[in-house]
Amino acid sequence: MRILIVEDEFTSRKLLTALLSDFGECDTASDGVECVDAFRKAVDEGRPYDLVCMDIMMPNKDGHQALKDIRAMEQEAGVSAANEAKVIMITALNDPKTVVRAYYKGGAAAYLPKPIEVESLYAILRNLALID
Repeated sequence: MRILIVEDEFTSRKLLTALLSDFGECDTASDGVECVDAFRKAVDEGRPYDLVCMDIMMPNKDGHQALKDIRAMEQEAGVSAANEAKVIMITALNDPKTVVRAYYKGGAAAYLPKPIEVESLYAILRNLALID
């Protein structure tokens, strides 16, 4: 499994990498611009990401806009909805509007609140059939 971790906080980025590296190859980005660039490169190389774990609040381009760009890239490449990257939106914001926006407007597969709880992350991965 190819995994892209998008998080502007160094500690959270390292934690997610440590938690997910047993399940696949992890790349990281520190903001939405780097995320979109990495995702585009992976699609162009024919090695798209299976999972994207992305913070919502980031500098330069937030998670909502980066997710919108990712979905547009996938649509351009002819990727079916069933084969889209699974995107888990991560945020410290406990705002229902933010969650609704990520799910229904952005096409996120799941939402994970901070601080990240290991069992919650693994439960989401199991629910998305990414791990056993």
